[in-house]
Amino acid sequence: MDGWQRAFVLHSRPYSETSLMLDVFTEQEGRQRLLAKGARRRRSGLKGALQPFTPLLIRWGGRGELKTLRDADPISLALPLSGTVLYSGLYINELLSRVLANGVTYSALFFDYLRCLQYLAASDTTPEQALRQFELALLHHIGYGVDFLHCAGSGQEVSDTMTYRYREEKGFIASLVVDNSSFTGRELKALAAREFPDAETLRAAKRFTRIALKPYLGGKPLKSRELFRQFVRPPLVSKENGRSGSSSSEKG
Repeated sequence: MDGWQRAFVLHSRPYSETSLMLDVFTEQEGRQRLLAKGARRRRSGLKGALQPFTPLLIRWGGRGELKTLRDADPISLALPLSGTVLYSGLYINELLSRVLANGVTYSALFFDYLRCLQYLAASDTTPEQALRQFELALLHHIGYGVDFLHCAGSGQEVSDTMTYRYREEKGFIASLVVDNSSFTGRELKALAAREFPDAETLRAAKRFTRIALKPYLGGKPLKSRELFRQFVRPPLVSKENGRSGSSSSEKG
């Protein structure tokens, strides 16, 4: 790869004593695994640039699946994510690393990702709307096709007040059963529009995206979710002395 491309680092880990192994998302070449030689050296010019949420221009080269990073220049400062939205950013990075095949072009998804990060950085409210929109965009770009607006059984348009049950590889079928796989027609229309005007449609979107993403993620839990649980877990208060203590319990 001789030309420059816009990119973001999704994840990095130490490789040997002085290098980094990078998982990056690029505008034209999709997800790439790159070796950043010498990036951990004290005087390396790459050290500060290769951080998540920093817009980059990069070049790389080499043969085989593992390429070598040649250059990386920040386009701007890192998008300011902190607190809850930081974990939201880590979550979408982990989704891309886990779901996208290496070397497949997803140019439109690259800009959906950028818009999601910009929303998270600018928002002082819940990140739920942006996360659900991005998950649905991701599913669309990887070819997950589902018709939210028509009953898979009859072909008729969904009705706001009717209940529909999701069947994998089939779609939504009218049903009297209400469970985690069932959605009202109103909720399905919100999913089709990727707009969630209230808590009810947001909860429905989260249920659907978890169902739809599960086959791509397999049984391996997401590290970002566990980090977020640790972040929001309240400290235990000792009954004996009233002081806060650490907890070993897990919250789902």
